[in-house]
Amino acid sequence: MFDILNTPEAARLTNLDETFTRFPYINGKLFEERLPIASFDSEMRAALLYCCALDWSGISPAIFGSLFQHIMDETPNARRNLGAHYTTEENILKLIRSLFLDELHAEFEKARNNTKRLQVFHSKLASLKFLDPACGCGNFLVIAYRELRLLELKVLRALYDSGQQLLDITSIVQVDVDQFHGIEIEEFPAQIAQVALWLTDHQMNARVSEEFGQYFIRLPLSKSAHIVHGNSLRLDWQNILAALDCSYVMGNPPFIGAKFMNEAQRADIATIFRDTKNAGLLDYVTCWYRKAVNYMEENHVIRAAFVSTNSITQGEQVGVLWPSLLQRGTHIQFAHRTFQWESEAKGKAAVHCVIIGFGMQVITNKLIFEYEDIKGEPHATPAKNINPYLVDAPNVMLNNREKPLCNIPEIGIGNKPIDGGNYLFTTKEKDEFITREPQAKHWFRRWIGADEFINGHERWCLWLGDCPPNKLRQMPEAIKRVEAVRQFRLASKSAPTQKLAAIPTRFHVENIPQSPYLVIPEVSSERRTYVPIGFMQPETLCSNKVRIFPNATFYHFGILTSLMHMAWLRAVTGRLKSDYQYSITIVYNNFPWPNPNDKQKQAIEKAAQGILDARMQFPASTLADLYDPLTMPPILSKAHQLLDRAVDASYGKKAFTSEAERVAFLFERYQQIISLMPATPPNKVNEKLLIDSTLNPA
Repeated sequence: MFDILNTPEAARLTNLDETFTRFPYINGKLFEERLPIASFDSEMRAALLYCCALDWSGISPAIFGSLFQHIMDETPNARRNLGAHYTTEENILKLIRSLFLDELHAEFEKARNNTKRLQVFHSKLASLKFLDPACGCGNFLVIAYRELRLLELKVLRALYDSGQQLLDITSIVQVDVDQFHGIEIEEFPAQIAQVALWLTDHQMNARVSEEFGQYFIRLPLSKSAHIVHGNSLRLDWQNILAALDCSYVMGNPPFIGAKFMNEAQRADIATIFRDTKNAGLLDYVTCWYRKAVNYMEENHVIRAAFVSTNSITQGEQVGVLWPSLLQRGTHIQFAHRTFQWESEAKGKAAVHCVIIGFGMQVITNKLIFEYEDIKGEPHATPAKNINPYLVDAPNVMLNNREKPLCNIPEIGIGNKPIDGGNYLFTTKEKDEFITREPQAKHWFRRWIGADEFINGHERWCLWLGDCPPNKLRQMPEAIKRVEAVRQFRLASKSAPTQKLAAIPTRFHVENIPQSPYLVIPEVSSERRTYVPIGFMQPETLCSNKVRIFPNATFYHFGILTSLMHMAWLRAVTGRLKSDYQYSITIVYNNFPWPNPNDKQKQAIEKAAQGILDARMQFPASTLADLYDPLTMPPILSKAHQLLDRAVDASYGKKAFTSEAERVAFLFERYQQIISLMPATPPNKVNEKLLIDSTLNPA
């Protein structure tokens, strides 16, 4: 059968059975490869016949991507190494609609009643060229081609009456698969992409046949999509599709974080970002952004859009990636902010993603798509400028700042024992230890990390750093713990940790305030409007999973727990999945504080006390209980609203209509403060603080 399908009719044997002569010549090398005959049994034959009985005409060829990922699911390490996440049609359409499809449909509507304009538009559709430089099984190309053909069908309906008999329907269909180009690192998916586009073409030809009452089929295959098997980051895209011929670049490049890349992928990062400092912090997907921008430099009308992990718009990656792109003339033209991207594979791998559309043209119809529910539908908001944090604000990129932007106290991380767990106890373990070693009771202190602080779980630390040697030697059980810590540190591969073995009762990082202090959890749920922040007494020791603000006042607490600071946090911080990660050097040190007068400051302090008072009315409730959106007490919610109004007033604002407006305001204020500072790199330890009285929040 493969021989027949691969042989032109004129070259076939003359004595072929009539059954076989009905099959057309396919061409396209689709049936060129000889395959060994499979060893079938009756069960396999029945399964094949069952599949053949199914009407496949309406099934999207994009399903091949899902089938391939089902195979990859058997080897999940392979999927992680490739960063492969094949996607639903719904999510693919989010990208292509924003990139080109909505504009093309709008252009069609303007031209539909003008034959000449329709003909020009039709020719335009046939001239568009697409490149997916990480095409996988071709899902993006398949859906894009299908939608382009459906739009062409609308054009044909408008140009020709559906009931009219045409002499040759072949001459009026202009959009074809050779307009689509792809690069794929794995051979099998690359082959699937090629076939999937042919299948889509066949389905669309059937739609045309049905519409115009003529049988239309493109056989033998004379054109094909240009799918190249190779490493997209090491190939010259110009050799696949000349930049001057390209219209759109799109796709879903690999989702591989900096910590999970293999050596070859790290080498790709190092090569592509060889002129960029701290490139080792970047996710693998950023390579495609840089390559796309380099490609655009040859043709400024190219527009691109990629699905990406949201981490490239958060935290320290922003300051590494985006300056190199914006300095080359790149503009973000549309953006889908964080949403949950679900794979079509079994197990439904969920990744928190963004879609970023970019190019070198300045466009006026920029849109930001916001998701109130990351699993829901977005709403679009026009934007004057979309910055790398995907908000309507100036192009500000925050670096790791070692000192606060404004004249406020520094904060630090909690304690880091590096003890192998020998000094940490549950309540039950502590009680059992004290039963064996009563003298140790004095040296136990409550221990909190982010989880204990928010959820009220009890843990304890045996803090022997202040224990005199004579007392320590009287506690044999404690001595055993000290020796276990010493051995744990000696066994480490880290030289600094090995050195710590010489002082086994001390921690690697020690931060033990002697007076009440403020605690900010390092990681907290994105479900909460407000990150729970609170005061702790000096008897409690904190782990490195929280941030510590010694000698904090109610004013400091009020600003940090306000909606202004929360909006800043959500906009700029790095995330663990979608949970907030509070960074000192990105979030706190770059935050533009207000400049309140005495009356405004007192109002903030009073409102901050009101929040603490509201919490005290629920002594049995944890911070997780109090700040869950579904269970937050009205009195606490009202207290926060009063504080927010007081903080807004200190910034000179009566109210904000949205969080996006808050963030835009804060970025503008950040720019204002930076413009008055000495031109000193922000990551220098000796950076001067802004003293100017008009901007000093005190």
